[in-house]
Amino acid sequence: MEKNKPDSYGEIVTLLLKLNFVTDKQVLHAERIRSKLATPVPLLNVLKNLEVITDEMIRRAMLDSESSIRIGELLVELGYLSESDLTAAFNIQKEKESDLKIGEILIKYNFIDENLFNRILSIQLGIPLIDVNMSVVDKKQFEKIPLRVATEYNFVPILTDDDSLMVAFSDPLDNNSISVARKCLGSDFTYAIAEKQALQATVKLLANLRSGKKINVDTKTIVGIANSIILDALKNDASDVHIEPLVDRLQVRFREDGVLRHYKDFSIDIIPALTSRIKIMCEADIAEKRRHQGGRILFEHDEGQVDIRASFYVTVHGEQIVLRLLKQKKELMDIHSIGMSPNMLNRFLEDAVYQPSGVLLVTGPTGSGKTSTVYSCISHIKNPQISIITAEEPVEYVMDGIAQCSIDPKINLTFEETLRHIVRQDPDVIVIGEIRDLPSAEMAMQSALTGHKVLSTFHTEDSIGGLIRLLNMKIAPFLISSTVVSVLAQRLLRRVCPSCATDVKLTPQQLQRLGCNPSDLHGTTFKKGRGCVECKQTGYKGRVGVFELLVLNELVRDAILEQKTSYEIRQISIKHSGLVTLLEDGLLKAANGITSVDELLRCLPKLSTPRSLVEIRRLSGE
Repeated sequence: MEKNKPDSYGEIVTLLLKLNFVTDKQVLHAERIRSKLATPVPLLNVLKNLEVITDEMIRRAMLDSESSIRIGELLVELGYLSESDLTAAFNIQKEKESDLKIGEILIKYNFIDENLFNRILSIQLGIPLIDVNMSVVDKKQFEKIPLRVATEYNFVPILTDDDSLMVAFSDPLDNNSISVARKCLGSDFTYAIAEKQALQATVKLLANLRSGKKINVDTKTIVGIANSIILDALKNDASDVHIEPLVDRLQVRFREDGVLRHYKDFSIDIIPALTSRIKIMCEADIAEKRRHQGGRILFEHDEGQVDIRASFYVTVHGEQIVLRLLKQKKELMDIHSIGMSPNMLNRFLEDAVYQPSGVLLVTGPTGSGKTSTVYSCISHIKNPQISIITAEEPVEYVMDGIAQCSIDPKINLTFEETLRHIVRQDPDVIVIGEIRDLPSAEMAMQSALTGHKVLSTFHTEDSIGGLIRLLNMKIAPFLISSTVVSVLAQRLLRRVCPSCATDVKLTPQQLQRLGCNPSDLHGTTFKKGRGCVECKQTGYKGRVGVFELLVLNELVRDAILEQKTSYEIRQISIKHSGLVTLLEDGLLKAANGITSVDELLRCLPKLSTPRSLVEIRRLSGE
């Protein structure tokens, strides 16, 4: 082989040759195959398809390399970017964006999505992808970095479980940033990747903290009491705060892991002042005490900004206040980690999420994680080639790259008005926050008929209930049958605390309530938390999703057209559509020690007798 020949293969292949991960003969063979392909394919992909190399070998090679690899050529060689797109990006940089790096241009001009860009770097370079916020920053190490330096070079030190040092960069291939980080923090650290905007926002908050800007948490003042309640709720990772006037006191409770826990009692004397303070914070009418109200608070604190939705409900003892804390970045989950079994996730993606058109419904009661699931779907399919538009009341997760509209009936910006204009915006995907009435249901169906993908949430007990409720809303059966592609029902159950989990045997009463025979669960060990400091003596820590996926096949569609009962549709779905019920999915998670049987009985409907655990495992692909 000629000495100058390897350079034409690309930097990674050249590096693999240098490190003896591949041989000259293997590369020549792959090159011959590539030359015969009708569609151009990167040489690296041909080597991977031939199973000559693996992703792990690529990671090791790039981590062992002392020379930096240019990001544009890396993306081309990995097959995520075309040569023509890279050339166009270089031309843009040369002509009008000389102050931007090539990676920034690729993202800015939609050659590649930033999340995909960072995810590729994370996977291929073997560097973790970090969602940077104040809670993960090593503040002691950050004190060593001048603010101007951190702002200019975009890096922050990250807390780790051991004493090692990790540093998050927006561009981990930028030698200048790495060199500056070494001067400030020393050379002994590992790398991480983070979104540029998140890094910049975190550095700004750290600067405010360093300059001494603090929130007033003086519990002797009404302002301090209001702030301290919200801050303690954030500290305890509560989803809701209930401020409830009683006959002799003001009671405050936090909803943690879906269950209310007592926080504090206050004197009844502070009720009027505290209510007025919270109304001022959310710009509600402080003079109105006879009618229910709502509002929104953008609460600034040391670890960022949190969006809070406030609801004021008039009771006989005064106005009860419920605050819903929307921690956007932290709660947005990847679709692969929401808790679906392998077979269910595969069917959900292939038969629902990836379908070019049709209605995808996510159902469940309030607080069951429906919106989170919808947004995990949006995040999964989002890319620069498709247009996504939403109509929500309110917008709970703010995402870059999609058009989000927050419904406001006060200015006549209603669902009906918004949905009429959505279809004129040339969308590929339409997200309706909730189907709550006949107009929104009809709009969803009509949009699907015209070739759009529609995602929405619905309040029903299970997946079959979603179809029955649409029928009860007087939607024509043929319209439901021809547009709805799937209905996903879900609940959130508390996880057994791993620190105090212990094996338990089911009681006869539990078996009876589950509808199971002992033989159905033979050889299975269930767990329950004893209670410890880690879980605040509850036995539970965190939550896990339980799902029921109905994919409409021809038999289910015919049953809808014939307007069969919910029982008949459920039996058809179980026998012919591969339906695993909520109770069965929960039973599987309990058998795996993730949640407890008590949680199943507390949260899940029993609409049919569950099958044996062996059969459920087979259907779930475990």
